[in-house]
Amino acid sequence: MIHWDAHVCLPQHPDASFEPVARLHAAGVHYTSLNVGADMNPLPQVMSVIAGYRATIAAQPERYVLASTVDDVQRAAREGKMALTFDLEGSMPLLDRPDMVALYAQLGVRQMHFVYNRNNSVAGGCHDEPRGLTPLGRRMVQAVNDAGIIMDCSHTGRMSSLEIMDISSKPVVFSHANPYALTQHGRNITDEQIRACSATGGVVCISGLSWFLGSAAPSAADVARHAAYVADVAGVAHVGIGTDICFSQAELDDTPPGEFDPSYWWPASAGYSREHPPTFVAPDMWRELAAELRKVGMSADEAAQVMGGNMLRVATQAWHR
Repeated sequence: MIHWDAHVCLPQHPDASFEPVARLHAAGVHYTSLNVGADMNPLPQVMSVIAGYRATIAAQPERYVLASTVDDVQRAAREGKMALTFDLEGSMPLLDRPDMVALYAQLGVRQMHFVYNRNNSVAGGCHDEPRGLTPLGRRMVQAVNDAGIIMDCSHTGRMSSLEIMDISSKPVVFSHANPYALTQHGRNITDEQIRACSATGGVVCISGLSWFLGSAAPSAADVARHAAYVADVAGVAHVGIGTDICFSQAELDDTPPGEFDPSYWWPASAGYSREHPPTFVAPDMWRELAAELRKVGMSADEAAQVMGGNMLRVATQAWHR
């Protein structure tokens, strides 16, 4: 049984410690996707992060595997190693060129969404004026499908996400998003979006971030409650976990260079507060999650699907071109 965490964040710095990854592994996680950049990160920063993360993985082959296929993930689990890939949160590092998508795939990116909260040249963000995909965005969806990358709609506005899910030829996921019906935050998604995701064969992965769970001290029980709601709306085959834990390291400054305005990307009008930053589930949440999923009515087999089996199925379909 593979435990799959669809999205976590280390510092956006090439020297980031992988100690948090080791903590996830110790808690029973076999695979996770590490974020390597977003729309606010300029290309030199994204490339340095990818290079640094790849170097760290290569230097510890006894602990980590940079996966390209589902077979790599399963082999790593059998050998007691942690399988890793990368994800990109936004299309601005693609420089408006669909051919950049395949290059990122070669570098280890296996999951990608097009916007980080704000509109750009490709799609509309969840904290901006409603807008659908642009013509370039439609070409980008095709490029993601062709490159063997999982198409992700986290941080994406409702209109754009529905259009992406309508035209994608492969399953689409929300790697870290929760049901709006339970917690009314603009980053969460409607039942319409949940059902559209399931119609692609995709998965909604529950975030462990306090703002999105509606809990100041988020726990495995909170994650299970949101997972149960998605299962009720779309079926248990379309629920996963993407804890969205942001591991900070005080000695590293990963602030994007240049004129970076946090209030633009995380607007107060959308419910963000610098005075009250979010909290996250702990990596040890994974030790408790199976029991909590049983408490909300899932069988052992259904809990196993949520904790990894469903995302393993999506990766099998999306990563193989």
